[in-house]
Amino acid sequence: MYNNPRSHGLWEKTAPQPPATSSLTETVHADVVVVGGGFTGQSAALHLAERGVNVILLEAKQIGFGGAGRNVGLINGGMWVMPQELPGVLGPVYGERLLNLLGDAPLTVRDLIEKHDIACEMEKNGTLHCAVGEKGLAEIHARCEQWAARGAPVRVLDADETAKRIGSPAYSGALLDTRAGTLQPLAYVRGLAKAAAKAGARIFTESPVIATERDGNRWVVKTPQGAVSSDWIIVATEAYSTGPWKIVREEQVYLPYFNLATRPLSDNLQKSVLPNREGCWDTKEILSSFRMDKAGRLVFGSVGALRGTGTAIHRSWARRSLKRLFPQLADIEFECEWYGQIGMTDNALPRFHKFADKVVGFSGYNGRGIAPGTIFGRTIAHHVLGDISEDDLPLPVTDPQAQPFRALKESYYEAGAQLAHFAGERF
Repeated sequence: MYNNPRSHGLWEKTAPQPPATSSLTETVHADVVVVGGGFTGQSAALHLAERGVNVILLEAKQIGFGGAGRNVGLINGGMWVMPQELPGVLGPVYGERLLNLLGDAPLTVRDLIEKHDIACEMEKNGTLHCAVGEKGLAEIHARCEQWAARGAPVRVLDADETAKRIGSPAYSGALLDTRAGTLQPLAYVRGLAKAAAKAGARIFTESPVIATERDGNRWVVKTPQGAVSSDWIIVATEAYSTGPWKIVREEQVYLPYFNLATRPLSDNLQKSVLPNREGCWDTKEILSSFRMDKAGRLVFGSVGALRGTGTAIHRSWARRSLKRLFPQLADIEFECEWYGQIGMTDNALPRFHKFADKVVGFSGYNGRGIAPGTIFGRTIAHHVLGDISEDDLPLPVTDPQAQPFRALKESYYEAGAQLAHFAGERF
């Protein structure tokens, strides 16, 4: 997008075209205005439009410009926090609600894709959380026990079965989650937008919100060339937030993440590398991830930004790591490279904010935007519709607060990833 091949890389190259949109150039009226065209915003608009609500969605750039169009494409259940820890952080009521909601969120994604016939390369064979060493193995065993106790379809694979599924003996085991899978993220969010538009939502792109004001009992949301008068505002801007709700960005620390995609592998190589097409990531502190796309490209990524000195360092590390992991790919060429920013909250959990009367939003997905974003979009739509009261939401109302030393932390993460990869951090 915007003549930058490192912003969305492979996903922009292979995604279907988005629905036709234009910028807002007049004053229009709606019941609800959704701000942000990512997973949360499109899901909210779709679920509202399906119920007959007059909904308008405003996107500052293009559909999927933020995290929705840049990520790895893993459809995960839950969050990074261990299941047993959630009630301790959020309390027993909200902790259980969030676990129940997010545990099955990948299944909601599947249902939406099938219902609306979204062409987004969905794979249903699960994900593998790959254990590095004994410490990593202990971590996935603990995570498995906690999810299994809740009835989740998860199990730990031993080193031999892990090697067969991945095509490499690099890991001591893996946690298989059959709820999860992979998809083409930009294709998915564009598909949600098409479904929302078909249901009656009006979508405007290149229409950043620059101000809001009250007009009696309604809100007026202003863009550079137009305005929307509405009863409700849903803030779905996440970590790329600017304008009136830039505090959503300020309460998250950016963690840069890059991906490189190989050219399509031969049929023979595809039989030896992820033959079942599970999505994978490991237990390292500076983690790595890898998965296949529909055409047989291996998408390989890790923490870091492809800019400045990081471009050469991370690219070189990826080649070395890929060679160690899959020696048969030693000479394979990378076809695309791109990177984005993961917004991390201080406790690695999402937030629900009530910015003002009838101005609400979920945010803070900590690198797990696909399933949580989709499910939170549906949840906030149901809240606006009156189906779910504020007291029955999966998260308590909290006031947004900027993280201290945010710029310093972000510089530390970016520099630290470069140092680790320059020193040869493996997998």
